Amino acid sequence: MRILITGSSGMIGTNLGLRLLAEGYQVFGIDRRVNPWTDRIPTLLQDLATPQRDFRAGIGGAPYPACDLVVHLAANAKVYELVSEPYRALENINITYNVLEYCRAHDLPIIFASSREVYGDIHRYLTEETRADFSFTESPYSASKIAGEALIYAYSRCYGLRYIVFRFSNVYGRYDNDLARMERVIPLFIHRISRSEPVTVFGGDKVLDFTYIDDCVDGIVRGITRLLRGEVGNRTINLAYGEGNTLIRAAELIGLALGRRPDIIVQPIKRVGEVGYYVADIRRARELLGYQPQVPLAEGIRRAVAWSHGEQAP
Repeated sequence: MRILITGSSGMIGTNLGLRLLAEGYQVFGIDRRVNPWTDRIPTLLQDLATPQRDFRAGIGGAPYPACDLVVHLAANAKVYELVSEPYRALENINITYNVLEYCRAHDLPIIFASSREVYGDIHRYLTEETRADFSFTESPYSASKIAGEALIYAYSRCYGLRYIVFRFSNVYGRYDNDLARMERVIPLFIHRISRSEPVTVFGGDKVLDFTYIDDCVDGIVRGITRLLRGEVGNRTINLAYGEGNTLIRAAELIGLALGRRPDIIVQPIKRVGEVGYYVADIRRARELLGYQPQVPLAEGIRRAVAWSHGEQAP
């Protein structure tokens, strides 16, 4: 089978591409930047945010090889940065439109990377997939993911698009250390604590559902397999570990893995656009995909720290 991955140079795209290659899939990646971690994923450099009208070959007429399914990961993904630069949320919508038009032109199923951000922070304790309340959108980033989901549902109704929407939650782990491009909390804390620098937690009671990369990729691969076989389709599924942890706990676990006492500064004010509590309901992933996350936060952080320091870790 042949899989096209948008955003193939990102952390999830890199891990997914390498997993698929190892399982015998053919993989073709599209990204606006060169992959900093591997050259094993054939990648076309293309900015998918540019509005396009030609989809007879690839997006904008680019020379894509034939494929059987698209995994659409490409997006501007840092919530707070999109609060400061909301045009990047519009880019996310343009990217998704282009990818959907490509899928429509070639009758391809799609897996779309959405986010737990769509649940917002008002009805935050209700995370069964049907309970997202879009009238409480927290940020331009979450609005762009809501818009992406809406486009997918519309393309399914109007054009028969086959899809799975995955709502990810705080994925971390291997190939997640590109701090110059994106400051994500786990690699940022690893970087700072390993240098005995203080880390700042915005909200001491902030609770998030951290998902180790191997669990995330396993869920995506299960989705690919079942969507291609026609066993699961046109469903929206939370993909996470299913357990909440505070950012303070994450920092403490990083300190433990590094053998250092972290200097944690707690700021009580939540930054604009950020969600303060999310623990995923993953019953649908278990039922439809046989998904069973294997890596709790303590073990995932141990692996992430080992990888970031060049040690062998799963």
